[in-house]
Amino acid sequence: MTWSLLARESNGTLGVAIASRFFAVGSLCVHTQRGVGAVSTQALMNPLLGPLGLKLMQSGMATQQVMQDLLQTDAGSEQRQVHLLPMQGEAVAHTGKACIDWCGHVSGQGFSIAGNMLAGPQVLAETARVFQATQGMPLAERLILAMQAGEEAGGDKRGKQSAALRIHADEDYLQLDLRVDDHEDPLLELKRLYDKSLERFQPFLSCLPGRHNPVGLTDRALIDAQIERFHQARLKP
Repeated sequence: MTWSLLARESNGTLGVAIASRFFAVGSLCVHTQRGVGAVSTQALMNPLLGPLGLKLMQSGMATQQVMQDLLQTDAGSEQRQVHLLPMQGEAVAHTGKACIDWCGHVSGQGFSIAGNMLAGPQVLAETARVFQATQGMPLAERLILAMQAGEEAGGDKRGKQSAALRIHADEDYLQLDLRVDDHEDPLLELKRLYDKSLERFQPFLSCLPGRHNPVGLTDRALIDAQIERFHQARLKP
């Protein structure tokens, strides 16, 4: 019912994008943890696999063994599709024999894409192609563009309903967490929300307390100056 793209950057930032002809796909499918990795549980999803997968990866267990342990805990594993992207190393994916065609998985340097109930393998191929072709752009924009390419290649064969995007950088809280739960064109709406977040939300987030600055900025003039610097930096070629 879904396809998703998990990604990581060399600086440790994690990104996830997901879309489906299903309500609120971003609510239970995708999971991330700073310094650990990302997980998506799909098809007849099991939301318990996300937190457990991250816990096992955090313990230092090899990703292949993490997947084996997840499947052994789940008697319904043949109905599931799960993929894991650790902070270091290669992605691992499982597509159960009872998942509905077209279903499958592709991966490359720093990314993993999996989907089921899709129009065909071209959905994942185009998602991967555009993600790789947009290196150097902000991660969130690469994820959105890649998912839009997958949509144009056919997407979920049942149609469109929901999408989500999350960026997890160097804080325990998310840098960006956008969801479109029910919309006639969810990826287009996701892009609109992303553009809106650039106006003030994203630059303001850098002013908040965090792991490296437990107080953050409290002077409103300094906050406004930080927001202005953010926008000036985006204007530079």
